[in-house]
Amino acid sequence: MVFMGDRATLLETGRFVQRHARNAADEIIEAVGAVDAAVDTTAETDADTENETETESEARHRRAAERGDLASMSALGALLLRRGDLDGAEPFLRGATAEGDRAAANNLGVLLHQRGYADEAAGWWRVAAVAGSAPAAHALGRHHRERGDEPAAEYWLRQAAEQGHALGAYALADLLEHRSDVGAERWLRAAAEQGHREAAYRLALALERRVTEPARGPHEGGRGPHDTGSRLRVPAGAGAAPPAGAAPGGAADPAPPKSELTEAEQWFRQAAARGHRRAALHLGAILEKRGDLKEAGRWYLSSAKEGEAKAACALGFLLRDAGDQESAAVWWLRAAQDGDGNAANALGALHAARGEQQTAERWYRAAMDAGDVNGAYNLGLLCAAQDRIPQAEQWYRRAAYAGHREAANALAVLLLQAGDANGAEPWFSKAAEAGSVDAAFNLGILHAGRDDDRTALVWYERAAAAGHTEAALQVGIAALRDGDERTAERHLRCAAGGGSAEAAFRLATVLDARRPEPGPAVLGAPREEKTECEEWYERAAQQGHRRAQVRVGMLAAGRGDLAEADRWYREAAEAGSRNGAFNLGLLLAREGSEREAALWWTRAARAGHGRAALRLALLAARRGELTEGRHWCARAVELGPAEVAERAARLSEALHQELTA
Repeated sequence: MVFMGDRATLLETGRFVQRHARNAADEIIEAVGAVDAAVDTTAETDADTENETETESEARHRRAAERGDLASMSALGALLLRRGDLDGAEPFLRGATAEGDRAAANNLGVLLHQRGYADEAAGWWRVAAVAGSAPAAHALGRHHRERGDEPAAEYWLRQAAEQGHALGAYALADLLEHRSDVGAERWLRAAAEQGHREAAYRLALALERRVTEPARGPHEGGRGPHDTGSRLRVPAGAGAAPPAGAAPGGAADPAPPKSELTEAEQWFRQAAARGHRRAALHLGAILEKRGDLKEAGRWYLSSAKEGEAKAACALGFLLRDAGDQESAAVWWLRAAQDGDGNAANALGALHAARGEQQTAERWYRAAMDAGDVNGAYNLGLLCAAQDRIPQAEQWYRRAAYAGHREAANALAVLLLQAGDANGAEPWFSKAAEAGSVDAAFNLGILHAGRDDDRTALVWYERAAAAGHTEAALQVGIAALRDGDERTAERHLRCAAGGGSAEAAFRLATVLDARRPEPGPAVLGAPREEKTECEEWYERAAQQGHRRAQVRVGMLAAGRGDLAEADRWYREAAEAGSRNGAFNLGLLLAREGSEREAALWWTRAARAGHGRAALRLALLAARRGELTEGRHWCARAVELGPAEVAERAARLSEALHQELTA
């Protein structure tokens, strides 16, 4: 039997597609095992037939086939097969096959496979494949793989791939990838270069995974806002998990090699342009991370319209961040109804923010039912916000057992607040080992409360290394206590840069101690620029740190800027600082406002400031109010410090002698 050369192109068909028509094409046609076989169709090259209709083409081929024309028999059989007319196609395909047409042999295999005669189909595919038909080799390779004969499958798929057959290259890559063979990428690339969209998508995934997986940390849960002071870190409110592509909380991941990520983006773009909805989702995430939100939104929209729930969810987050909360809710609703737990969490957070607790709870439960562990965590947050502590513990525990590290931390906080430190510690440890920065910090607090400063410092250092502001402050304080000023400065800078007012103040005091003593003021000399320590004092003062406000006032007074000094002293005093009130009194007295100065000294003295009490005693003595003077002397002796107490005692004795003279 002599076989003729190829005059055919590729037609994909199969009952699998019909059985799964409800799914999107990019999940079915290009998925593993989706295509029954490939149909070869004869290509027309005659200029006179270029514009004819399918009916005219069929009639022409039928006339020629009835005259025994081999090419027309093969083409007519392929046309009828593509239409689904198996009975009409079979005699023409068998006739052409008998005359040695390899395209007809391949297509006869397709027909028999559709009728359920898989072994007979494989026989004809083998005949066509041996004669050089790449589509037949691909179909035969798929046949052997379905039966578990991987060596035979690899042989025939390789035959198809090496002939430049895109489906064959993709199927070979899939087989090799299943065996973790490094050669898979080569064939994915070959298929992608021929326009195979699923191959382009999987190649992009492989490139992206290679450069990002080593840098990826454990699952990140939600984190509460940074508090001031060394307190247990607890979640502040319910919220949704981050959108697709969003960076997790904690320390930033190192940037992967740019060239491979750029290539991955190109392949995602190629697949997305061909209608691959998941590629469009990934491309949108890449663009969003880069800050190109407008184009990211277009790809998310394209993917979402094709039914990709994750894209609809991500589009919702983009719209929310742009201030269009109503449109965001529409897309979240669409995604949540398609089973996306992240979108359900987002809807829950939206309704919780509006005070619609029951609706929020319903969506959090929907997220949980969709398999999103954040749903249980958010239910815990919701219950905790309503003081439903037993229910909050129940949901935190459920999420924690499912591996949600921030739920484990929140559960431990509840247990610790209930006095069960022993029960809390294992959950803090579990959360910290899973990567929860807050849990590591809380373990530091737990051990510090037991006077186990060494272990506390270990956990503080671990949290500080991950960027935890308050932990860095605690490490800085410990280093100052140990006399390690360099280490202290490094951690205090981190904490101050993270927004800690206390760290900014302590850093300023470290820098302040290094300043040389100011020389005598020179008349007409230009005002000196503010030093770095003054800038840190001011940053702390602007955040409401009272001691920093007093120090900024003192530095301003030293520069002769009395208005600035007055402002900061007054702000500190009104916030309850007795040093601020005392210094404000000094400033006012120096300016001749002795009556107002007395008011601030009175406030300071009542708050325990000994020098303010002594000043009030001196004022009373000058006014001749001896009894009042002795009252404030007694208060100054009581409050100290020693030199103040000594002066107050002498003044009190003098006033006593005056009274008894």
